[in-house]
Amino acid sequence: MVTEFLFVGLGLVILLLAGDLLVKGAVNLALRLGIPALIVSLTVVAFGTSAPELLISIRAILDGLPGLAMGNVVGSNTANVLLVLGIPAIISGLDTRKCDIKRSYMMMIGGSLVFIGLAFMGPFTWWHGLILLSLLALVLLDQARAAHAHRRAANDAPPEDEPEGADPDMPSWKIGLYLVLGLIGLPLGASLLVDSATAIASAYGVSDTVIGLTLVAVGTSLPELATTVVAAWRNHAEVAIGNVIGSNLFNLLGIIGVTALIGPIPVDATILRYDLWVMIAASLLLIPFIFLSLRMGRMVGFGFVGLYIVYIVSLF
Repeated sequence: MVTEFLFVGLGLVILLLAGDLLVKGAVNLALRLGIPALIVSLTVVAFGTSAPELLISIRAILDGLPGLAMGNVVGSNTANVLLVLGIPAIISGLDTRKCDIKRSYMMMIGGSLVFIGLAFMGPFTWWHGLILLSLLALVLLDQARAAHAHRRAANDAPPEDEPEGADPDMPSWKIGLYLVLGLIGLPLGASLLVDSATAIASAYGVSDTVIGLTLVAVGTSLPELATTVVAAWRNHAEVAIGNVIGSNLFNLLGIIGVTALIGPIPVDATILRYDLWVMIAASLLLIPFIFLSLRMGRMVGFGFVGLYIVYIVSLF
């Protein structure tokens, strides 16, 4: 078992490095195309940091482990709110007074409710996947509209802070290299992680769903955690929360949407009864911070992390 845990760690390291390279390449490519920094944070950065979840879910379906795919997405969304926002709040706090992400937050809540409704009509099949991907397309169109409006008002707006990974002087060949290395490393890391996590689950008699909700979900949320910690440290709360919102949207609509086209995804009764409601409850905890601009201080951070620990313990 020591070897399997080492392979899990190696798989996570490869996923993190590959995901970071992919994000850097995608961010700089997007900025070269003239896409605003905030839109990049809500889409390119958030979606790029969700690439590990996508590769793991696809691999899990191909290996006949649908519980791992579903647990990975639901568990990652819960971890993104409670852990990925909780830890930066403990470190430096998150000042949400300048955050203008109410529209994106409502999209995340709406996407979560649609996802829960479809889960009760499961298993997820190709038509569920088409519905989720159609909603994702609408989200992207809305972001494109916002980007267009931003460009029209660019002459009157103050300059934006560039998102993490941006380098105006990065040569085109390096952007291409980062994209290629990221796209190669992600499936390699996903393969190592899924195989090792499956072996651990079998050895300890734990279901692949629980492994997905815990070990895999926390591991694949590490890119989001790294992004939000840096954003919080630089007092960019809108980037930190925007990254979590965009990532959660992509997890539900994009990852399960694509994965459902590859093969059916049954929904475990425990997820229907418990984990989906924990996921939506965690998302609703953000209401006072987004709509009332309350500051996420250290006590809030400790509360979020404490709730996540209680949730993990309850799974076992």
